Amino acid sequence: MLFPATRMRRLRRSTAMRSLVRETHLRPSQLIYPLFICPGEGVRKPIGSMPGVFNLSIDEALKEAAECVELGIGGLLLFGLPESKDETGSGAYADDGIVQQALRAFKANRALDPLVLIADVCLCEYTSHGHCGVLVHERGEVHVHNDQSLPLLARAAASLAAAGADIVAPSDMMDGRVAAMREALDVAGHHDTPIMSYAAKFASAFYGPFREAADSTPQEGDRRGYQMDSANGREAMREIEGDIAEGADMLLMKPAGPYLDIIRAARDRFDLPMGAYQVSGEYSMLHAAFERGWLDRDRAMLESLLGIRRAGADFIVTYFAKDAARLLG
Repeated sequence: MLFPATRMRRLRRSTAMRSLVRETHLRPSQLIYPLFICPGEGVRKPIGSMPGVFNLSIDEALKEAAECVELGIGGLLLFGLPESKDETGSGAYADDGIVQQALRAFKANRALDPLVLIADVCLCEYTSHGHCGVLVHERGEVHVHNDQSLPLLARAAASLAAAGADIVAPSDMMDGRVAAMREALDVAGHHDTPIMSYAAKFASAFYGPFREAADSTPQEGDRRGYQMDSANGREAMREIEGDIAEGADMLLMKPAGPYLDIIRAARDRFDLPMGAYQVSGEYSMLHAAFERGWLDRDRAMLESLLGIRRAGADFIVTYFAKDAARLLG
């Protein structure tokens, strides 16, 4: 029916009316807060390019976790900054690795039980060269060796599960990593530990601030040889299909805002629980606009998150998690 019989504004007249007919909802329990864990005690080191985000020692991270529980946030995604690095990223799979230590401390505090603890599985934070796998020199070229990296990534996943990770989340983009991790987890008795695969992780300029936070900038070359080309949507679907076939239980799309079409396409095609990572560059870009008064902070923050949910993400990894939860609460 046409105007004036059909008036779309009828259902927008009041706050209560808009709430009643709202199609997409954003709740604190759908938010995951990333934490960067570093050695030491009482450490709360600001990350210059990410206002309000810090490198945290375990005691300080425990305080952040307790605040997240109070706010009703769904979980934490843990990254580690080791005391030392080497060619093979051994800190990623060491029993006394920094994230393993943090997981044990979190699990010992029963007040933190409402949080789902997700451990990122990658080598880039732990390798001296900053790449996500084993670096080799062949035929005068330097590249990351896929198959030599798989056993180390699988070992890291099993180590993190043993330390208490509720979910392991491979972000390395090596082919076959999900199958290798599933086998390692099952052999170690961690049959019930889910794998949340960064199934479609694009080589993106929006990761810049994260590399300061995690001290993981490649010393040579870049990651375009294993992370996805940002132009390829169909390839993303193939990546997801492959990870599901290998045993992925959940999916994570990264970045979020510039790739809403990928999130929507994946949601329409796959039934697995799926999240999206609003990455450091998205966060820092918005903060730069907030600081200049160009955008309304609260409205723009929530709108950016709601857009990711509307595209199809069941949950969102975001550095805005605490601020958004305060508003939503």
